[in-house]
Amino acid sequence: MDPTYSAEAEEYREKIRGFLAEHLPADWKGVGALPDAKRGPWLEEWRSTLASASLLAVAWPKEYGGAGLSPIEQVVLNEEFATANVPTQTGNDGFGIGMVGPTIIVWGTEEQKRHFLPRIISGEDRWCQGYSEPDAGSDLANIATRAMLDGDEWVINGQKIWTSSGHTANWIFVLARTDPAAPKHAGISFLLVPMDQPGIEVRPIKEMTGEALFNEVFFTEARTPRDNVVGEVNNGWTVANTLLGFERGGRSTTLSIGYRSELDGIIDLARRKGASTDPRIRQRLAWAHSQVEIMRYLGMQSLTSALAGGQPGPGSSIIKLFWSEYHKIVTELALDILGPDAMVPSGNISGATLQAGSDGELSSAQAVRSFLGARPGTIYAGTSQVQRNIIGERVLGLPKEPRADAGPWNESRKG
Repeated sequence: MDPTYSAEAEEYREKIRGFLAEHLPADWKGVGALPDAKRGPWLEEWRSTLASASLLAVAWPKEYGGAGLSPIEQVVLNEEFATANVPTQTGNDGFGIGMVGPTIIVWGTEEQKRHFLPRIISGEDRWCQGYSEPDAGSDLANIATRAMLDGDEWVINGQKIWTSSGHTANWIFVLARTDPAAPKHAGISFLLVPMDQPGIEVRPIKEMTGEALFNEVFFTEARTPRDNVVGEVNNGWTVANTLLGFERGGRSTTLSIGYRSELDGIIDLARRKGASTDPRIRQRLAWAHSQVEIMRYLGMQSLTSALAGGQPGPGSSIIKLFWSEYHKIVTELALDILGPDAMVPSGNISGATLQAGSDGELSSAQAVRSFLGARPGTIYAGTSQVQRNIIGERVLGLPKEPRADAGPWNESRKG
């Protein structure tokens, strides 16, 4: 099932390879191999390099600052960047370029597109996501944050939690209830809100890894202009699902490349630790190989949809569920291979996936960091339970899951 690319696509591939050869060191081993002190400055310089070459937001129309690439050119670029182990986005770009920007292209007004999209590419506007709330759990439509019109401004009160990169953002896209009397899915709006104002407080949440990438965000009479609604008032649920499709399916065509590289590193670790002859370890490695191959085929399906001009839909939940559950298991395998060394980790600890260090080998600290980082992967961007419901109801057409309070037993209790 290997796809055949056109001659034009392969010509573009050579162009991207030439760009990477020109701008990366000959001994490049990936961002994870860089010393901690050099990683941040390198990523900033890399983003500037991509911007100068019009390789940020490559799918966006040229009139808004994008490169206007075709879907197949986007895929080729993503494949080559993934193979070279360099990011196509840095910092808050995952929220700006990867999520809210494409959503504004689909749902935004012409004024919103011309104002916000170039500022996302320039880095002037750095975005974060205001979806999750402490009392809503996995029921996103159960949000309590409210926005009410006061003249030409929305006044927002409430709280968001697990806001990734909220401490580095100056804009947040917020789901807020704008019609409390409407059914919960119908009374929500999608608002674009500046964070540099007295009515917003950001509190970091320290994780068990020692980092503080997540935050709580509190809104107390925070304000945003009336025109900063994307997709019309009270249509936020539909807009939110469009964005979630971009979030869950954005890496689908290249996921297998990164996970294949990670698995190769784990196999090498097993050989170095003398575990590659253990039949139980070998069986688990074989399982991991099969899962990465399935990811590759899922990526081909996503590629087929993209080439047909389709937008990410509920099928993106399949990919999100698959990779997040896989990564939880394969990082546990890496710790089992390490054995006692996992109890006293040392070496480079950066990165979401296992990456070789400057010596070309995985460190025990990186394995532990990836193990811990894989746990929330089954929660953020939609829990695995929610993804299974979406797949069952919206992809397979199965009946909706019964409400916990709708059965005859609960009805009898009400009497």
